[in-house]
Amino acid sequence: MKQFLTALEISKKFNLSYQTLNYYTNLGLLHSVKREQNKRLYSEEEVRERLTKINELKNKGYPLKIIAEMLNGQIAT
Repeated sequence: MKQFLTALEISKKFNLSYQTLNYYTNLGLLHSVKREQNKRLYSEEEVRERLTKINELKNKGYPLKIIAEMLNGQIAT
């Protein structure tokens, strides 16, 4: 069964500030999959995979805007 997390739960579980999570969402690095009671819900599996890839690419020196394009298939990785 797919596990969904709120932004606050992601912040705690993945040691990511709430502001960073919102910034990543606004840039298109992370995608909420549904809304429930005015809260965005994210797929835990997708968040884990994307945060891993984001960190790998950041460590290689890529800017977040380019990382977003790579993750969303606009640029080949």
